Amino acid sequence: MNIRPLGDRVVIKRVEAEETTKSGIVLPGAAKEKPQEAEIVSVGPGGLVNGKEVKMEVKVGERILFSKYAGNEIKIDGVEYTILKQDDILAVIE
Repeated sequence: MNIRPLGDRVVIKRVEAEETTKSGIVLPGAAKEKPQEAEIVSVGPGGLVNGKEVKMEVKVGERILFSKYAGNEIKIDGVEYTILKQDDILAVIE
């Protein structure tokens, strides 16, 4: 199943969090924070959103950092995705 976001929205899939810290401590599942790094799965068309012209600056396949509490989480075919607005994307990882 494909997800096609509308307007200035982006569909992302979170990158798996590290299971160990830099010092080698293994984290149990409950202690891990959800990662704020993700890969873009689908991008909306942009266009006129709330009376303003929005140009999409990201593309499918890019890795990004996004706001901690941004977006809405959904689950499709057993895979978790997040749909968020382009404004909630903080940076593109190059």
